[in-house]
Amino acid sequence: MEFGIFSVSDITRDPVSSETPSEAERIKATVQIARKAEEVGLDVFAVGEHHNPPFFSSTPTTLLAYIAAQTSTLKLSTSTTLITTNDPVRIAEEYAMLQHLADGRMDLMLGRGNTAPVYPWFGKDIRSALPLALENYNLLHRLWREDVIDWEGNFRTPLQGFTSTPRPLDDVPPFVWHGSIRTPEIAEQAAFYGDGFFANHLFAPSEHFLRLVRFYRERYEFHGHGTQKQAIVGLGGQAFIAKKSQDATEQFRPYFNEAPVYGHGPRLEDFTQQTPLSVGSPQEVIDKTLSFRETFGDYQRQMFLIDHAGLPLKIVLEQLDLLGEEVVPVLRRELEAVRDPETPDTPSHEARVRAKYGDAAPRQPRPNANRGDNVTGGSPYQDSPAKAGAAFGLGE
Repeated sequence: MEFGIFSVSDITRDPVSSETPSEAERIKATVQIARKAEEVGLDVFAVGEHHNPPFFSSTPTTLLAYIAAQTSTLKLSTSTTLITTNDPVRIAEEYAMLQHLADGRMDLMLGRGNTAPVYPWFGKDIRSALPLALENYNLLHRLWREDVIDWEGNFRTPLQGFTSTPRPLDDVPPFVWHGSIRTPEIAEQAAFYGDGFFANHLFAPSEHFLRLVRFYRERYEFHGHGTQKQAIVGLGGQAFIAKKSQDATEQFRPYFNEAPVYGHGPRLEDFTQQTPLSVGSPQEVIDKTLSFRETFGDYQRQMFLIDHAGLPLKIVLEQLDLLGEEVVPVLRRELEAVRDPETPDTPSHEARVRAKYGDAAPRQPRPNANRGDNVTGGSPYQDSPAKAGAAFGLGE
């Protein structure tokens, strides 16, 4: 079971101080938050992708590569990578590069995005969002698994004899999650390919997301990837923690009341009772998070949103201390004690390399120097150093 935090990269006015951080301040703070997440023993840090104010994370791979250089154990991910407005060729190249730079400590979550004005900025139509998402992922899936592809679809120019570079690390593609708030088609897409499904688990009762998770598990088994228990599920969530329950409510209330996503709406107490939002003491957050397992069954990744709605860096770092020192260790122990032996671990790069190659050395693609333009057809990559030496006189 992995535990981590995810950021939507919002830049929001602090309703207590009335100050709004600059983009520069928020970007630097996010790097500090990621480093702190590793320091307190969390497993994963993820950041979203947005191309409109008030968000800053338009290039998550750049940010995550910088964080990778300053961490050693933290797995880096996204929440979300837009499979619709991005060219899948660019996604293939950028995330394969991140995979190399992070030594495999990464995966990514794909999503459609629901901000209508963004689509035309990239020459897309939101009315085609679903077929666009399905087609683009089909291409991305192939780009990471085939050295050379011919491809033709409805939403971009055809590809002939195309090779995406760099090839994935150890010739094993990054693990992919498909994230959704309400779309069963995305759950079906995840199940069809045997990928992970991440239920946003924000803003609505758990029962809403349970329908999606159940559907994904059923379809995962239907498509022959394993039993329903072996499907790979992640859950989101939001938490605000203080030593005392009353302090947590008092401190978080002004941020909740002014938050762009749910401010000026229901009372904090009602929202906490009706949705996965956890506000309280460490034990209260533990108890509520443990209830997720009672609802969804065993799952592989739990992510918390803790840095949005204008919360200042100082408070976010304090939240991380409480999360890492008092909440997550108990969750690890309690969830491990009741975990079904059939439940798989979250896929890691190392495990996926072993699954593909066993004890053999993984393939390390090496371009054929005199066939880089691939004008003669076939793969522009050597199968092995020995074969390349025999065929082209190239050393290792």
